[in-house]
Amino acid sequence: MNPDRDKWNERYRQSTALPGAARVLIENKHLLPPSGLALDLACGLGGNALLLAELGFQVEAWDISDVAVKRLQQESRKQKLPVKAQVRNLTMGALPDDHFDIIVVSRFLERGLAPCIIKALRPGGVLFYQTFIRARVGEAGPESPIFRLKENELLHLFDGLTVLAYREEGLVGDLKRGFRDEAQLVARKNDSNLTEE
Repeated sequence: MNPDRDKWNERYRQSTALPGAARVLIENKHLLPPSGLALDLACGLGGNALLLAELGFQVEAWDISDVAVKRLQQESRKQKLPVKAQVRNLTMGALPDDHFDIIVVSRFLERGLAPCIIKALRPGGVLFYQTFIRARVGEAGPESPIFRLKENELLHLFDGLTVLAYREEGLVGDLKRGFRDEAQLVARKNDSNLTEE
């Protein structure tokens, strides 16, 4: 019995619509490497995984929910897309070091995994991360501030990477416009051959 798995299984049983990919990935596709192995971490129903597979990447997708993983497996078969979806408890155990060219995380926050995510990227690998912030305009996302980022926290969690794009608008300006309630980060792991001494 796993309370986290049970909670997410129930949520995905009730969900009928398939999600699209996260905005951080859609709006920054031009920053993807030309090829490689991608991981959709805490994939849910796999919108990011499906997009990456459509773009020709080898894709692994991990989630705690066996319901979500089964639905993603069915959808990837239906679309004839090669996605290797697996049930994984993401709060337990480390990711493999220097393994992925791309890691995408959307609407999931487990701060302790940040160093593992950095290590799991190959040199030159790119992280696409989007999740909820505490400065909120709408009602979407978790109620508990524990599962929402503090101001600029996403930058600090991944300060070992080179920032390529960052967006966090908070409560500034016209609150009816823009990208609210979430932060987006695209960052690259330095390739030791490309960095200056």
